[in-house]
Amino acid sequence: MPSKKAKSSSATGDLFSTEASSAPAKKPEVKSKETKSKEAKPVKADKTGGYTAKDIEVLEGLEPVRRRPGMYIGGTDNRALHHLFAEVIDNSMDEAVAGHATFIEVHLNKDNWLTIRDNGRGIPVDQHPRYKDKSALEVIMTTLHAGGKFGGSAYETSGGLHGVGVSVVNALSDQLIVDVARDKKLYQQTFSRGIAQGKLKTIGDAKNQRGTKVSFHPDPEIFGDAAAFEPERLFAMAKAKAYLFGGVEIRWNCDPDILNEKSVTPSQAILCFPEGLRDYLTEQIGKNPTVTPTPFAGKLTKQGGHGSVEWAVSWVGGLDGTSSSYCNTVPTPEGGTHEQGIRNALTKGLKAYGEMANVKKASAITADDVMGTATAMVSVFIREPEFQGQTKDRLASPEATKIVEQTVRDNFEHWLTNAPQDATKLLEWVIDRADERMRRKQERDVSRQSATRKLRLPGKLSDCSQKAAAGAELFIVEGDSAGGSAKQARNRSNQAILPLRGKILNVANATGSKIQQNQQLADLVLALGCGIGAAYREDRLRYEKIIIMTDADVDGAHIAALLITFFHEEIPQLIKNGHLFLAVPPLYKLSQGGKTIYARDDAHREEILAKEFRANAKVDVSRFKGLGEMMPAQLKETTMLPDKRTLLRVNIPADEIGTTAESVQKLMGNKPELRFQFIQENAVFAEQIDI
Repeated sequence: MPSKKAKSSSATGDLFSTEASSAPAKKPEVKSKETKSKEAKPVKADKTGGYTAKDIEVLEGLEPVRRRPGMYIGGTDNRALHHLFAEVIDNSMDEAVAGHATFIEVHLNKDNWLTIRDNGRGIPVDQHPRYKDKSALEVIMTTLHAGGKFGGSAYETSGGLHGVGVSVVNALSDQLIVDVARDKKLYQQTFSRGIAQGKLKTIGDAKNQRGTKVSFHPDPEIFGDAAAFEPERLFAMAKAKAYLFGGVEIRWNCDPDILNEKSVTPSQAILCFPEGLRDYLTEQIGKNPTVTPTPFAGKLTKQGGHGSVEWAVSWVGGLDGTSSSYCNTVPTPEGGTHEQGIRNALTKGLKAYGEMANVKKASAITADDVMGTATAMVSVFIREPEFQGQTKDRLASPEATKIVEQTVRDNFEHWLTNAPQDATKLLEWVIDRADERMRRKQERDVSRQSATRKLRLPGKLSDCSQKAAAGAELFIVEGDSAGGSAKQARNRSNQAILPLRGKILNVANATGSKIQQNQQLADLVLALGCGIGAAYREDRLRYEKIIIMTDADVDGAHIAALLITFFHEEIPQLIKNGHLFLAVPPLYKLSQGGKTIYARDDAHREEILAKEFRANAKVDVSRFKGLGEMMPAQLKETTMLPDKRTLLRVNIPADEIGTTAESVQKLMGNKPELRFQFIQENAVFAEQIDI
């Protein structure tokens, strides 16, 4: 341990410094008596700690950006590198939104040079009134917080509002060239790391040109030697801009040498989408099934002040909900007040429609139920928006919530009332999500309670004695009679019996509330112990095998089909993990003398008669009407004893999951026309029809 003296000496210096420990110790000097007397007087301590005016550093020009790039573009990683492109193209988009530019060109070459050009008004090149020796272009490129978007005259709405963006790009580029076509003249100025490499030059006439072209090369000192723009990412960003403003055409051009053979990004493309977000939504959804055939989309534009809102929403089956939001064409990946506005509008609008349609359950739905499967996009154009941070990841303008909510809700209610069938589908879909949410909550509550009390099992369950799931079997038996025989025939140590009365609920065409209220299914889920749906936990499953044991007749097959449907729809993990089985009880008993053989079906009976008995012998053939007619010893021997029984594992191959799900919905769903179609298509293959 260091001495107390060592501790006190280190406390006066830098805690993280290694100078004191690494420097060799000096030999103490021998002092004279006179010197000792002088040193005996206490020396006044420097109360400032050496912190004086000379320690105050003033960073000039764009030096703060180069010293702390993370404050301006969020870091120096790949995301930050591509943010440079966003800052430049945002300026061109502002010109397009203001009505001055009709196209934007984006060109990426193999030397990692990126060029963005528009046909807008062009950056002003006249002398700045405050800086007499500099043009307005140079002031914009070399000064933080310099721009034409602080007031409301030059731009009604804009994505760039801090006067920071393009100057930051200039600071973080080892080379940047700006060309401006304005007043029939072509001007150019070159910069390096934020410093002008000369004055603004007039390089020729530009009679039929106008606009601004910015070409830059990211500084390897900031981003590293290996940093390079990704064509796929740039193309996606450019495409998103084209979707957000239908009045602009973005011309994409990329050096073919950059693209690999597997790349889907084109070397040249013209991006223009007059339908805006509706087109964007259609591309995002792809071929996934939707609840309503048409999306809820629209746009409302009000000239002057706030008031431009565009939206597109569709509810997609089988996918989690996603939200994409934009303000003045700037993406806001963390959402903000405009996203809150559309959430409020859709939730309140759907609840109001449910109340009007006298659907009581509509009052219970929440925003999470509505947005849980919704692919939603919203784009707003407002003056002087407030963002959190320079990278503008989240919109903070409080008025955006009210603007979006009022605009979208009015249109949403009109959309619902004009398409009542689609509205009913959507309402039922969202109510099902609400039922599922409440069911999961109930399961969580039960699981929390079961941690403090002994697990309560259903009354009809005859459980096995072993506690471990390995080797344990649960027989789901048709009827109390068969259940009684099975209880006597079972191995009590590892075989449990759960009798079911009659046919269970068909979950494929039942609502979530009906499934939740069904006592037979609740008992089954409770007996399994593993939960259902998203709440499924493999480690809580109480049995290794779940065996469906029904009569070998049509009714038994129907009950088995209903049970398999339940597991497929609600607990598919049991099938996936190989826990679900079908028992194969015999249909016939064949006896002659002391010889007894059991047959599964008619074909098996004929096979046994031909092979196991003499041709002219009298064989006593008896048919079991059901499992309940079997003696416990017979049931044990034929169906439950592991050494002699036959089990069929329920399995779905990975390449047939989609077709299986489609077949289940077709045969067990709530559309009889699909079952009729199936019968028509497959009737030719039917044999041995009992009429």
